[in-house]
Amino acid sequence: METEIKLAFKSKEELMGIIKSDWFADYCLDVGDKEPVRLTNNYYDTKDRVLFKKGTSIRVRLYEDSEGSRYEHTVKYGGSVVNGLHQRYEWNVDSDSSEFDVDEFRLKACQGDDDPQEILDEALGDIKSDDLVCLCSTYCERTTYTFGFGDSMMEACFDTGTISAGGKHEDICELEIELESGDVVDLKDMAQFIVDNTSAVPYNASKYVRALRLLDSSDEQ
Repeated sequence: METEIKLAFKSKEELMGIIKSDWFADYCLDVGDKEPVRLTNNYYDTKDRVLFKKGTSIRVRLYEDSEGSRYEHTVKYGGSVVNGLHQRYEWNVDSDSSEFDVDEFRLKACQGDDDPQEILDEALGDIKSDDLVCLCSTYCERTTYTFGFGDSMMEACFDTGTISAGGKHEDICELEIELESGDVVDLKDMAQFIVDNTSAVPYNASKYVRALRLLDSSDEQ
């Protein structure tokens, strides 16, 4: 289960300026300059969005940095969003291909005894690879740091970039804080601490949902 909080910022300067703040160093376990990773995400569904209607998303992500590039295929399903807190099932598979293969993903995604294979099957249903089309995409540069707060460990991802769909574009300027281990209460407290020290606001809409909104607005014109 993925558990994270998304916080939206008004400007890239304020978002990235957090890294140089005194309070950031108090909670960050790997302070220092880091090279951002470039992320290109393509989102897939059927033309009539069968997966989205049941709460499923399929993403093919290209990671690029100074060491090279790789693909990661992801399925997310269900869950809830409250005051920026996103909780949902998530499966990830490393791949050499930019093409999402439904059957291959089913085989590789659930390897451990605790993996919810039946929930993944529910998320994908009877969708076939040939049914899928790329609906929209995002590009962002992500700089990641590890946080310790309370009794919990978190990953803080600073994202800046662009959402693209239907010939329209929207800026990405947000901080994702994902709970790696510990208590969701600590995650909420950490997010509130950041909100109290910046102009950030909790963000309920994922990048994918925002992209679909752009796509729908372009169809209306």
